[in-house]
Amino acid sequence: MQQQIRSALFVPATRPERFSKALAAGADTMIIDLEDAVEHGLKDQARENLRDFAGAHPQASFRVRVNGATTSWFNADLAVCAAHPNIKGVLLPKAESALQVQQVAQAGKAVLPIVESAKGVLALEQIAAQRGVDRLSFGSLDLMLELGTAPDTAGAALVLNHIRCQILLQSAAHGLAAPLDGVYPDFSDQDGLAALALQVRDMGFGGMLCIHPAQVATIHAAFAPTAADADWARRIVDLADATGSSAFQLDGKMVDAPVIERARQILR
Repeated sequence: MQQQIRSALFVPATRPERFSKALAAGADTMIIDLEDAVEHGLKDQARENLRDFAGAHPQASFRVRVNGATTSWFNADLAVCAAHPNIKGVLLPKAESALQVQQVAQAGKAVLPIVESAKGVLALEQIAAQRGVDRLSFGSLDLMLELGTAPDTAGAALVLNHIRCQILLQSAAHGLAAPLDGVYPDFSDQDGLAALALQVRDMGFGGMLCIHPAQVATIHAAFAPTAADADWARRIVDLADATGSSAFQLDGKMVDAPVIERARQILR
């Protein structure tokens, strides 16, 4: 069964003193970041920090965001990931082709492509179809920069939700785990984060990437079912299990197989 990921917390690979703290922050997974959070001149040192931590903490399970497939650091990043079994997955930034995904999959790790460019959006179907892809994720900030989209506007919401729908459709069509939405950059704005988390949860996303430990609890609260939802789901499942029926009425509403499965998902 694929791991449920509501929160995926980035930590810069240049800050090894934060790795253990990030693991203990309560996120569903930690991502050691070799890409955006690392200056060009520090790439080699960042990779060494990753190698040292993975080797010294074999019980620690985490994921890594490597540098993009078109960079000179890509192959060395993959080699480190392939060498350590406790690195459970690789986030591929600026994923734009099936070939790039195949290159990551050869490292023997679950692949989480980040869709954050126009080319990546147009190649979504080919990316999602590749063997080894665990789930898709969305890099909205980079995409807005490329498209010239003004952040925090109605126009931005229109564009981003259009692409989120495509990510959801391709994920479902190819049997992938629920995708992860992009980071919410203002980690001091918990209300804004909660509003976005609720929106993407209702759309069908499974969780969000995050950049600060303070965001984890807010994201988890948003993705948890309400008490009313949990009570409804429990009543549905209890009645279905007790009767063995896949079609019945409850509270004046028809319940059939898809509704029962939705209830089971809520309880899980």
